[in-house]
Amino acid sequence: MGGESTTRTAPHSAGAGTAQGGGSRIGQRLSGLAVALGLVLFLGGFGWGAVAYRPYTVPTSSMTPTIDAGDRVLAQRVDGGEVRRGDVVVFRDKTWVTNANVVKRVVAVGGDTVSCCTNGKLTVNGKQIDEPYLPAGSLAEIKNIPTVTVPKGRLFLLGDERQGSLDSTAHLTDAASGTVSRGAVSARVDAVVWPMNGMLKRPTGFETLGALSQPGPLRTIELMIVAGAVLILAGGAYGPVAKLLGRSRTRTRPEPAGAR
Repeated sequence: MGGESTTRTAPHSAGAGTAQGGGSRIGQRLSGLAVALGLVLFLGGFGWGAVAYRPYTVPTSSMTPTIDAGDRVLAQRVDGGEVRRGDVVVFRDKTWVTNANVVKRVVAVGGDTVSCCTNGKLTVNGKQIDEPYLPAGSLAEIKNIPTVTVPKGRLFLLGDERQGSLDSTAHLTDAASGTVSRGAVSARVDAVVWPMNGMLKRPTGFETLGALSQPGPLRTIELMIVAGAVLILAGGAYGPVAKLLGRSRTRTRPEPAGAR
């Protein structure tokens, strides 16, 4: 009657700060931003890689153990003028092999004098070169190289497996003394990707002769792709996870006292 009073409580607005489908509006916006940024990084990394690198399959064992026969490598597209001592390069020279790419290591550039061997080591400009990339137990002196002065604009190349490599030493009687034009180089090998042996080690033995080439952007590209994939997965998972947590809280919420 008149003395009886009732108190009504306005129902809690389930939509306050919450978007349809689970999770706060801010959370959903952030998850969308994460997915968008992830796509930019992921696709940008693949795009950059496609422009900067070319894949090659090495058919022979002349670069063992650095690169074995059948290995798949990624080589950065470079101008021949960027090549330096110690680089493993991809080139094409019709006097070596017709219509086929060749992979070898640059041991001397234009103006250098190269020979083998002094105390079992390759000698360039009178300096003995440490070559840790050679097969274990082998010596550079497996190949007897007469003194060769490399013409300007050309390169002298050897395989890491000196005994079985058809390299500059197999073409010493050519007019160019086995050297290859810088313009014949199309790429510089950065990594072996199958099997996943990773980045090639830096040829530090050549540092006494001048600066080495800087590694290409492959590591940065890998980071972009991985970071992009993580952001896409994290952003995409936000909605389902928020909805699942919301349902769990609803089931465990106690009924208000006196509610009838």
